[in-house]
Amino acid sequence: QLQLVESGGDLVQPGGSLRLSCAASGFTVDTLAITWLRQAPGKEREGVSCISSIDDRNTLYADSVKGRFTISRDNAKNTVYLQMNNLKPEDTAIYYCAAGYHHGGYYYTACRSLTDGEYDDWGQGTQVTVSS
Repeated sequence: QLQLVESGGDLVQPGGSLRLSCAASGFTVDTLAITWLRQAPGKEREGVSCISSIDDRNTLYADSVKGRFTISRDNAKNTVYLQMNNLKPEDTAIYYCAAGYHHGGYYYTACRSLTDGEYDDWGQGTQVTVSS
């Protein structure tokens, strides 16, 4: 059974850093693209970053996080990370990792888009709060 478990969320001051982890089981993270998404209260879900399955240099970032967030993968630990630097209050949200991206009836193992498509599998989420 495929499972994703996020961790690393916390309360942090503006300008601070956090590293989120997405630990996978039931599959290996180099066989599926993994996407981080977030949802703030009263706002729509937003795709944050994606890392492709085979080529981990194939990544996507939302414009709002480019230059501040970095996605990476440790195949030995079967875990995907999201390093978040220079955090802003607007980064406050529940962060989820997801796998099994599909769009238009097709499944993709490379990152295709952060703004459309659906995901088969989700973690439970981890809360990130950026506040002074």
